[in-house]
Amino acid sequence: MLLSLLSLDLAAGTPAITEPIQDGDFCNRLKVAGTGAFEVGVSVKDRQLALEYSNFMSGDGDLEMDTSTVEAQRAAKLPGMGNGSAVPLNLYENAKIIYSGKTPMVGVKHINSKSFWGGIGAEVTESFSVTEMEREGSTYFASTDPASYMTDVNKIAQILAQSPVHTVGIKTKNSFNGTWQTDARMHKLLSKDVKVHEAFTGKFEVEKTLKFHENPVKEKRQLGCDDLDC
Repeated sequence: MLLSLLSLDLAAGTPAITEPIQDGDFCNRLKVAGTGAFEVGVSVKDRQLALEYSNFMSGDGDLEMDTSTVEAQRAAKLPGMGNGSAVPLNLYENAKIIYSGKTPMVGVKHINSKSFWGGIGAEVTESFSVTEMEREGSTYFASTDPASYMTDVNKIAQILAQSPVHTVGIKTKNSFNGTWQTDARMHKLLSKDVKVHEAFTGKFEVEKTLKFHENPVKEKRQLGCDDLDC
């Protein structure tokens, strides 16, 4: 059993993105069991959330899969998450997969909080090529201020306490025969560069949690006369 855990929290940086007034939601749920060839793919590009996300998989063999992907521009009302909706996320993907076949099942997942669009410059890529796999995993992303249009001070404080705003993360537990790899990076111009690479080929059991988080608290701007009697 291999256990990998990375959690990076950075103080005071990129402000949370204001949620759009005209919001949009996307939800995709798939549950399938059978034998044969398959291709499954989801791609989301949303400049208002500073989000790029894609998840593609193909194979030819015995497959059982239960997966859902939900994206919402208003994180406070993320649809389709059941009990998980208490946490205001902008994207949540969850999957359970069992596969076996002579033809390798190949997949790649990528999520990026694009700094050019107002994100934190963190990205994670997970890929695999396996003839056997049992896995449970999730991907989560938050970039907007869920209290953007609230006026009640108590409600604002409550929802901000729950908000994981400016977070990019994955969590997975899987056993496989083949190759499984993760690559992650967070780049802050002229200040920080973090890289993670992990690859395993053979028969492995892996538990992994990886999270990038940047505190969106705005720094107080100091004037030249601060703390001086002028």
